[in-house]
Amino acid sequence: MAKEKIKCSFCGRDKSETLLLIAGIDGHICDACVEQAMEIVREEIGEKHKSEFKEIPDITPKQIKEFLDGYVIGQEEAKKHIAVAVYNHFKRLKHVSASDIEIDKSNIILVGETGTGKTLLAKTIARFLNVPFTIVDATVFTEAGYVGEDVESMLSRLLQACDYDVKAAERGIVYIDEIDKIARKNDNPSITRDVSGEGVQQAMLKILEGAEVNVPPQGGRKHPEQKMVKVNTKNILFIAGGAFSGIDKIIESRMNASQIGYKHDAKEKINKENILEHITHQDLKKFGLIPELIGRLPVLTYLDRLDEDALVKILTEPKNALVKQYTELFAMEGIKLVFKEDSYRYIAKKSIEFKLGARGLRTILETILTDAMYELPSKKNVKELVVDLAYAKSKVESSKLVKFKAA
Repeated sequence: MAKEKIKCSFCGRDKSETLLLIAGIDGHICDACVEQAMEIVREEIGEKHKSEFKEIPDITPKQIKEFLDGYVIGQEEAKKHIAVAVYNHFKRLKHVSASDIEIDKSNIILVGETGTGKTLLAKTIARFLNVPFTIVDATVFTEAGYVGEDVESMLSRLLQACDYDVKAAERGIVYIDEIDKIARKNDNPSITRDVSGEGVQQAMLKILEGAEVNVPPQGGRKHPEQKMVKVNTKNILFIAGGAFSGIDKIIESRMNASQIGYKHDAKEKINKENILEHITHQDLKKFGLIPELIGRLPVLTYLDRLDEDALVKILTEPKNALVKQYTELFAMEGIKLVFKEDSYRYIAKKSIEFKLGARGLRTILETILTDAMYELPSKKNVKELVVDLAYAKSKVESSKLVKFKAA
């Protein structure tokens, strides 16, 4: 009896005509049919995800700012700039011009000390928007051909955020954190190769301005065989943020120099408490950002230094305030956590003293509450914990935290 020929149960190809024939219980499938089936699955699943980003939200700048107010304390100037930029971004996406007028993007650069809320602003905007959004860290980028990530990988993250829906990604928002870390070492053009500084800035130019970019969908250089995806960045809004440590000295030097001479206006005074309110694009150039990059980030705004009152509000007022989070944690154990007003003030003062900003509030709260969180779950008779000034002081002063007190 002749041996039965094995064929693909889907397309009927003979085994000799295929690269691979996979056997099942009652049939076989060839490599070509597997690939085709995978394409159908991707298309079907992709369609379900695409609906999430089809509608551009109908909102006003005031509505955006009101939402930010619920999570971010203070920073009125920065919130106003972000609200307007995001609103204009949506208007550009909806705009169909009968004339030849093209509206340019309003990419933003945020300058503020560590712990003032730059990344929090970006994350909060992400909660509110119905467009793809991603946060990338500029410190990982290097010039093409060197160890690290290419700048195109920031678009890979955006594609991943919208399940590889290219049309949705092309109207998304990218927040580039730590933009100051790619500054060149001095104000003069580098004569040696600066692969993680000036080289990265040069590579970012076409992406920020708007161009068709070949993006590796899996990101990085770990998958060299992957097929590139073409993404047009013309309608992608970029928000960059950085601490720019030391830029205060550049601003102060410029302001002092401008006050020398007979034409000095006596009304113009330097606010040394919040020197960043005097920042200009010229200061960013002096710091080490190249003029071409600065030109592609036209909207410059700053974040205020947080004072004691602002830090107390951050502890208690936002929807996800730290005190509310810890109160909820203790409530899960059936324990009522009560903070006295003087303890809030003490925590805020310590955060300023350690120069940690809002980010330091959690560190100090952890220091104060760790012993209680360790011991109280074992003590079923404890129903309340009161954190007053004496309790907070004793826990902080007996911890290792005081050793890191800023000079």
